[in-house]
Amino acid sequence: MSPIEELSKTQIERLSHIEFRAYFLGSVGRKDLSARFGIKEAAATRDFTQYNELAPRNLIYDPRGKVYVPSETFKPIFNYSTSRVLSTLAEGFGDGLKENHSINVTCETPTQLNTPKLPVLALISRAIAHNSVLEISYRSLSSGETRRQIVPFALVDNGLRWHIRAYDRRRKRFTDFVLTRLSKPKLLLDEKVSEGEEEFNDDQWNTKVCLELIPHPAIKYKETIENDYNMKNGVLKVNVRAALAGYVLRRWNVDCSPDHSLTGNEYHLALKNRDSLDGSVDTMTLAPGFNSHNS
Repeated sequence: MSPIEELSKTQIERLSHIEFRAYFLGSVGRKDLSARFGIKEAAATRDFTQYNELAPRNLIYDPRGKVYVPSETFKPIFNYSTSRVLSTLAEGFGDGLKENHSINVTCETPTQLNTPKLPVLALISRAIAHNSVLEISYRSLSSGETRRQIVPFALVDNGLRWHIRAYDRRRKRFTDFVLTRLSKPKLLLDEKVSEGEEEFNDDQWNTKVCLELIPHPAIKYKETIENDYNMKNGVLKVNVRAALAGYVLRRWNVDCSPDHSLTGNEYHLALKNRDSLDGSVDTMTLAPGFNSHNS
């Protein structure tokens, strides 16, 4: 039996929390344990001592911040599911009260065909947590593999795959990077993030737009769609970030052609206010049928 298997469930939860925050957020302190589990700092100190006994080369104490940070030779001692890691990063540590494992209900989700590598995800999430510059190798369909510096600030699930929103120093603009196309990440802790590279300067990210969705004109019984999406007066209004609007429309197969002329059983919805979004939302080029005009 391994040393970890000899621990109680409560001990494993606290020690894995230490490792998770260090691995994916770049730092962890006694206050993190106290806030998460409601224990006193003396008990948290014992947990750190126990973790360091199990993995003596994983953590380095930073006296300035009074936290532990991962060492260059860090190797996780717990096993992680990529989907659970992404879910935790997106929704927090059980704050949504979804940890009731006593409910005996089978729940299946669509198969994920592309899964990000955990070591890559760990450095990306650290860079986001600490507002750091990240050097990466990136493979794109247009330019192949290039080395570049980015300033990431958000992880985004677009329904089919995960990407990060970041400032790209190479192209001098904010853009999206597909998570599985990143490799060889390196945190540049000595590099300072300039004001123009920070999240609040990303207009597309900070601008909210309203998508007015209606039943597709080709649908015979429109009441069915109105009921499916709980529409009010035949319209579903969805407020999203401009940077994500195209992904939402593509995920739900919303017909964004000028005359809603796309055919196929997958098109249940159409975009009513297409013209008001033209030219103001960069991601509209991703929307089904949006470019099917000659204007």
